[in-house]
Amino acid sequence: MPHHLFRKGLAAALCAALCLMPTAHAYAAPARIKDIVQVEGIRENQLVGYGLVVGLDGTGDSLNNSPFTRQSLQSMLERLGVNTAGENVRTANVAAVMVTASLPPFAAQGSRMDVSVAALGDSDSLQGGTLLVTPLLGADGEVYAIAQGPVAINGFKAQGDAASIVSGVPTTGRISSGALIEREIGFELASQHTLRLSLRNPDLTTSRRIAMAVNDFIGAPTAVPEDPATVRLTLPHGFNGNIVDLLTDIEQLIVQTDQSAKIVIDENSGIIVMGKDVRVSAVAVAQSNLTVSIAENPEVVQPAPFSNGVTAVEPNTELNVTQTDTALQMINQTVSLQELVDGLNALGISPRDLIAILQAVKATGALQAEIEVL
Repeated sequence: MPHHLFRKGLAAALCAALCLMPTAHAYAAPARIKDIVQVEGIRENQLVGYGLVVGLDGTGDSLNNSPFTRQSLQSMLERLGVNTAGENVRTANVAAVMVTASLPPFAAQGSRMDVSVAALGDSDSLQGGTLLVTPLLGADGEVYAIAQGPVAINGFKAQGDAASIVSGVPTTGRISSGALIEREIGFELASQHTLRLSLRNPDLTTSRRIAMAVNDFIGAPTAVPEDPATVRLTLPHGFNGNIVDLLTDIEQLIVQTDQSAKIVIDENSGIIVMGKDVRVSAVAVAQSNLTVSIAENPEVVQPAPFSNGVTAVEPNTELNVTQTDTALQMINQTVSLQELVDGLNALGISPRDLIAILQAVKATGALQAEIEVL
């Protein structure tokens, strides 16, 4: 692209950015309180267990390579009255698995939840298998649920004598409503007089706005912002209800959220994600592309007739270097980074070039944002 066209295109993009610059109020994103906070005590708990999947069609663990599967199988049979001590058990229809689940908050005894199953040994597939009774333990070592049922997988594996095909991951699966909750986690929410609201995206401004919205609605100093991630909620005197009623009343309140300026970059995939408040100060930018292409076209050379020579392969390498440069461009005023990137994209600059430009602008101090590289 000619330099004068590049300058005109970039100037037009920057002028559009300055003319369409939104106000500070337009940047605020309204959201309900229930969507931006978590209430203390209302949380999931992770459970884990070890079990056996049976009924596999020859795709289970190799007992010689998976001693834990052999031991588990023998222990299970002994509990059922079958003595296999000293016997050489040979079966390919059993697989050792790890079972994981998330215990929902306030889950009642006798209710059900989903569980995930993943092979632990060298099983090829869990297709058609059934998980046997598996206790699920919490971090305290107590059993909170029992899992059992047929395993549904999202992939498959098929093979013949000379070829095989695998779709998805056939060694992981899920059992819908496969665990029965045996123990409840005690937490009496209604009896609490003070709770903490934890922001999912900690921010001082958002924390203060939440407290102000709650206090304005209740008409009393009910909420206090303690830090960027916490707002303390106290049941006001004379309130007609308990803490559950208070949470129900305030969770629908709309708050203008705020966040710090940040750019997240994934250099492996060339992905750039930027926040709405990112700004670029006055800076000059020039960009150059260097493309190197190498092609190998070996040539076969035959010896002369009736000679003692041999056929040889002569290397033939084609090397091309292409370099395109852009003139040094001056950005004289603070503009929205989104508008700047849109202008550069319109001129055909790739995401990987944008990453390099953003990092260089950040190094000069002209980029008012934090860059996080994944």
